[in-house]
Amino acid sequence: MTLLLHRVTFRYRRWDRPVLSDFSYEVPDGGLTILLGPNGAGKSTMLSLLAGTVSPLAGRVLLADSSLSSASREYRRHVAWLPQRVPTSRQLTAREYVAYVAWLKGENRTSAWQRAGTVLDQVGLAEQSGQKTAKLSGGQLRRVGIACALAHDARVILLDEPTAGLDPHQRTVFRDVVRKVAARIPVLMSTHDIADLADEADTVSLMDRGRILHHGGTQSFLDHARPDAAPGRQAESAYSVLMGLDGTP
Repeated sequence: MTLLLHRVTFRYRRWDRPVLSDFSYEVPDGGLTILLGPNGAGKSTMLSLLAGTVSPLAGRVLLADSSLSSASREYRRHVAWLPQRVPTSRQLTAREYVAYVAWLKGENRTSAWQRAGTVLDQVGLAEQSGQKTAKLSGGQLRRVGIACALAHDARVILLDEPTAGLDPHQRTVFRDVVRKVAARIPVLMSTHDIADLADEADTVSLMDRGRILHHGGTQSFLDHARPDAAPGRQAESAYSVLMGLDGTP
């Protein structure tokens, strides 16, 4: 199911200039897409528009094959959104919280409870399903967010800087979960950590100042690296070249 922004313009009230102007983007309909870019590039704004949490001043945000717009409740049932800070209730257990989100998205109570247990097992949190969310680590909370998406049959999953603040082990576990999910549901994940694309990404988008500088397969991104880039540093080199940070003309 293709998720897209069509000629969208968006500006925050306190700002004079638009963050995005006549901006178009189409989320690939399979695999994991990594969205790279510096602070202020417009990544979080773009994801918020795709999630339907903010509305554009002009243009459309829609699921193309259904013509559902982001203003509709049905659209938000199909699109799962994991912001940088996972909103949870400290008084609910992990399973209660996932079931509650599934219920809000349209599942009946019995189905929501059953599916919460199933998806928590899928993200490796079966043993923590009875723990209060307040007791979970940052990495575990991110996986709870993924479980919420799986519990209500989301057709696209949007992740905003999900590995920020995680230690190396937590990042590895989380990325393993995302890789498995992306094998069957399209995932768009913004990140500052270029290492996140090393093994997992099918597509790379690079964004700066409200513009897409690159959008294509991971190898086409890496092909921009300088010929003398050290092994294992091609992604960093490609980023620098495309951003004009490496001093080349």
